[in-house]
Amino acid sequence: MQLQLPGSPHLTYCTNIHAGERWSDIDVALRASIPAVKAQVSPDQPMGVGLRLSAVAAQDLGAPGQLAALQEFLAGAGLYVFTINAFPYGSFHGTRVKEQVYEPDWRDERRLKFSNRCADLLAALLPGGVEGSISTVPGAYKASIESGGDVARMTELLVRHAAHLHRIAEETGKQISLALEPEPCCFLETIDEAIDFFRDQLFGRTAVESFKRLTDLPTRSAREALQRHLGICLDVCHASVEFENPIECLGRLSAVGIRVPKIQLSSALRVPSVDESAIDLLAEFDDGIYLHQTVEARGGRLTRYRDLPDAIAALRAGRAGGEWRVHCHVPLFQSAYGALQSTQETLAEVLAACRRHAMAPHLEVETYTWNVLPADLRGSDMATDIARELAWVRSQLGA
Repeated sequence: MQLQLPGSPHLTYCTNIHAGERWSDIDVALRASIPAVKAQVSPDQPMGVGLRLSAVAAQDLGAPGQLAALQEFLAGAGLYVFTINAFPYGSFHGTRVKEQVYEPDWRDERRLKFSNRCADLLAALLPGGVEGSISTVPGAYKASIESGGDVARMTELLVRHAAHLHRIAEETGKQISLALEPEPCCFLETIDEAIDFFRDQLFGRTAVESFKRLTDLPTRSAREALQRHLGICLDVCHASVEFENPIECLGRLSAVGIRVPKIQLSSALRVPSVDESAIDLLAEFDDGIYLHQTVEARGGRLTRYRDLPDAIAALRAGRAGGEWRVHCHVPLFQSAYGALQSTQETLAEVLAACRRHAMAPHLEVETYTWNVLPADLRGSDMATDIARELAWVRSQLGA
């Protein structure tokens, strides 16, 4: 829905919750689901859409008449697109995703072409005067990065994409930012890593010189354009899993000139003191599809596990304990699941900060796991579940 109080962000939910990789499948899902959500949360005002596109769907939308048909649907239904989730390149539902969700990463020309295509589509869909954002993988899966050459390659392609966004702005007046989304076990995992990468690489001298050659801008303007077009998507679930304070993260990013075009509103699983009884409950969330990175805090140190089964094995071998945070996006409106808890309190603090002043232009609810959550966590239908999350967010924002 469109929040138009002074300084308010645009609020939506991410349509990666709806299965479909070809545009024809996504189109059917959107037409069936979004109007039902809008009827419950924003019946009389325009509602924003967080559009998820796979690479093949983005290509499909280039077919004659497809984009025009989408624009007609949006206009007729009182909807508008202001952000695209271009994180998953391929399949995201119904099959094992795990670490494959990061591929191809930002060392691969396919990732650049896909992101450029999404930017072109967003420029065509954006209403006048509305900023656009695209969220993307945090560089790569951390284990895939083996050398400084890998880092240089990612920087090169990201700068080339920023030049594409600059050209869009020059030609259309549409301002679009790419937002890298830090995530556990990825190249950009913590805010420290994000700040270092932006300061030393994306905003460094070599990147600025490269951007100058691509755009013919003078040095100062080139640096400002890079800072305008490249930023961070802060996922509250991811920060919580890392035991980071999202509000402090936002302040630190702002202090060094790194924009946050989008905050993804999400909650993680939290186990204050893990034991065998908690393991039985956690096992219900191990869907075999998504990667459930787990971070343990014990004795003043953090231990990271690439997936929940790895953490469970360590506990049963006597090597783990303490408090666990698990990368599993759970319903925002619920704070506990039996003996398990969520990081809802952290999310509420972020929304309270957003209520006081704009922390980011875009807020996007991203609970994409409804189809694989334990049955007792789901409502009567998905549209009602989504609407309930959005209503909870609006109540926290006082809107």
